[in-house]
Amino acid sequence: MNDVFKALSDSTRRKILELLAKRDMNAGEIADYFNISKPSISHHLSILKNADLICDERKGQNIVYSLNTTVFQDVVRWFFDITKSDGEEEKSNE
Repeated sequence: MNDVFKALSDSTRRKILELLAKRDMNAGEIADYFNISKPSISHHLSILKNADLICDERKGQNIVYSLNTTVFQDVVRWFFDITKSDGEEEKSNE
C-alpha cells in the first residue's frame, strides 16, 4: 500500500493515471501530454507499474499501458474500512 501512496503523491503520475483512465496508451503517446523528457516519463511509468497501478502489454513494437482498476478498488475498500472502523471506535468510546 505504501508504494501506491508514493506513486499517487506525484502530480505527473496522477495525470498519467487520468490519461490511462480514458484509454490505453504507449509511452510516446503519454509523453506527448507532458513537457518532460521521455526517460522521465519512463521513470514515472516504472513507479506506477511497481505500485501495480498500471499494467503493460507488448503489442508489436510498442508497450501499451493500461490502468489496473483492481488496485484502485483495493485502495477505495481500504479507505472505506478505515472510515468505518473509525466511526465504530468513536461510537464505542461514547
